[in-house]
Order: sequence, then structure tokens, then C-alpha cells
Amino acid sequence: MSATGSAPRPTAPYLHRLRVRYAETDQMGVVHHGSYVLYLEEARTRMMADDGMSYAALERAGIGLAVRRVELRYRLPAYYEEELVIATRVERVRAASVLLAYEVRRDAGAGDELVADGSSELACVDLRHKPAPPRVLPDELRAAFEARIELGRGAR
Repeated sequence: MSATGSAPRPTAPYLHRLRVRYAETDQMGVVHHGSYVLYLEEARTRMMADDGMSYAALERAGIGLAVRRVELRYRLPAYYEEELVIATRVERVRAASVLLAYEVRRDAGAGDELVADGSSELACVDLRHKPAPPRVLPDELRAAFEARIELGRGAR
């Protein structure tokens, strides 16, 4: 089996829902700023798995996607037990990296307000070596990311 496996053709943007847990908040019940990085990672890894790019399969094939950069803009506070929706889009694919964009919103039933937005850049690395050097994205992985870009253009 390939590192990316086979999966149905993705849709764009990828929407991931989560409910804010108590451990992710501060003493006032507001989501701690560091929790948003975990939310983006959860949305990204679910999108990739649903698109046939499971991290476990990639890592078994010696392919790693190291986070090179994360940017976040906080717009409004989110609170304990709120349901949030993270929209994930693939913005750019280069030879050895991919850039993703995110919007974190309250559930539409709660007004669909933008809570935070940002991006992350992932660098492809070869896990068969220590330290893991950069490597070109495998063709199947590149194609899966590029397919999501094309679908995103049609959805805008």
C-alpha cells in the first residue's frame, strides 16, 4: 500500500468540529492561546487522514511533515464547552513544503463568528535519517495536496 492510501476525492475547505474542553481554558473559562495550535493540528491531521494521507502511514514510509512555521491571529475569545469549526485550506504546495490556512469559527448556530485565523507551513523530511533532512514531497502526497487546492478554487 502507498503512503497515502486510497480515499474518496476531498472537498474544500475541510471542516473539523470540536468542543472546547475544560483543560484548554484559563481560570475565566476562555480558551488559552496555546490551545489554538492544537486545534489547527487536529484539523490538519484529520483532513489529511480523511484525504488518504494518514500521518501513521506516512511515517511508516519514512516521510515526515515537520511544522516550520505557525501564525495565529486571535479575533474573539472562545469559551469552555463552545463548539468550534475549523476550516482548513491548502494554500500553496512547493517542492518540499506545503502551506495551509485556517479559520476557527463558532458553530453557525452561535452566530458563525470568526474567533481566530492563521496558517502553518509544513516541511517534508526524510525520517529514515537522523537528523531528518529535507526531502521533496512524494508525488502522491503532492497530488493529494494539489487536488485540495483545485477544489478550493471551485469553492470560493
